[in-house]
Amino acid sequence: MSAAQNPPTENQLKSTGNWYTSWFDTPYYHILYKDRNYREAQVFMDNLTHYLNLPEKAKVLDLACGKGRHSIYLNQLGFTVLGADLSENSIAEANKNKNETLHFKVHDMREPFEEKFDAIFNLFTSFGYFENDEDNLTTLKAIKESLSEYGFAVIDFMNVAQVLETLVPEETKTVEGIHFHIKRYLKEGHIYKEIDFEDKGQKFHFTEKVKALTLKDFEELMEEAGIYLLDIFGDYKLKKFHKTDSERLIMIFK
Repeated sequence: MSAAQNPPTENQLKSTGNWYTSWFDTPYYHILYKDRNYREAQVFMDNLTHYLNLPEKAKVLDLACGKGRHSIYLNQLGFTVLGADLSENSIAEANKNKNETLHFKVHDMREPFEEKFDAIFNLFTSFGYFENDEDNLTTLKAIKESLSEYGFAVIDFMNVAQVLETLVPEETKTVEGIHFHIKRYLKEGHIYKEIDFEDKGQKFHFTEKVKALTLKDFEELMEEAGIYLLDIFGDYKLKKFHKTDSERLIMIFK
């Protein structure tokens, strides 16, 4: 049975005040984004772990891990990995891959962990979702608290300037026979994505909303959180960050 044959109930779709709570827990999120470039992601993990020179069997936290694809790959590289995500459905799926050195748990990234990690990865723009901007600072403090004495953290975020320059206001993507009608726009400091589609005679509407945080915004937040920003890269090959041209904003800090 495909995920599309098991649509979310009406209760799951009711607005919770947090768009990510309902959207990430639906099968449709994973259908829409099924063709993401995971080989590119693995190259990024190779480059990142090599750059950080992580010790063998280092403890790594994959924060906002989704279904755990990157946690699994990091574990295959020899690290002891915990994948954490707010989505119960995603963690249930990820748990099918757990082993002695790979675990998953439902966790809110605003809360620090009791255990300490040698590296914490927050990948593929999994930051800036919160309704309350204060929660972004709270999350950074929680990451800092969860690092070991010699640990490093990484946030891989969109480069807002480049995203806005290349923003496609409207398009339709067809995946598994479902026509996803997508609108994108900037409003009140957030980048919105409105997603409308029909499946089995039922209409669905979801909104993605991410705070349009620039490097300057992150620098201010990190200073307030007592965090040291050590290095900045602009793509998954760890090339230098350029404010207007870089695809990504990758920050290494502790």
